[in-house]
Amino acid sequence: MRVVVGRIGRPHGIRGEVTVEPRTDEPDQRFADGAVLSIQGTDRILVVHRAHWHSGRLLLSFDGVDDRDAAEGLRGSILEVERSADERPDDPEEFYDSQLVGCAAVIDDETVGEVTEVVHLPAQDLLSVRLSGAADGTPDVLVPFVRAIVPTVDLGARRVVLTPPPGLLDSPDAIEESEAT
Repeated sequence: MRVVVGRIGRPHGIRGEVTVEPRTDEPDQRFADGAVLSIQGTDRILVVHRAHWHSGRLLLSFDGVDDRDAAEGLRGSILEVERSADERPDDPEEFYDSQLVGCAAVIDDETVGEVTEVVHLPAQDLLSVRLSGAADGTPDVLVPFVRAIVPTVDLGARRVVLTPPPGLLDSPDAIEESEAT
């Protein structure tokens, strides 16, 4: 399975280096020298020749990209890596987004919805949950991805257990109805 790990920014210098905006928690692993990356939506493969950090920015050079013009041609490209579906992060408390999307959201052994997205914010991550039986067009409910509210993630069973505070899973329609009465 291909997963997004970064986006190429502007060229750096005249020898083909580019800045990269990492979209992975494992940049040192994903952008290591010799790493094979794909450009999203194409068959083009890039092999990392050299990766290093400079002033807080990740800089990469690729085999065959030897000058500023070639580097400029890569600007804006989304980088992907091939990752096996059963690969897990080193930390048992971390998960790849693709492992969580599609999991059943469960409260007291009853499925209440499905995780549709993981939203990454500066303060914390959120699980976007589409509630079971929600009408078309009803927005998903955003659930803080913290141990107090999501105490269990069972990837084998493809489910996340929720212990939400009162009102967290109320649909916007239910809130509007209660405010009208």
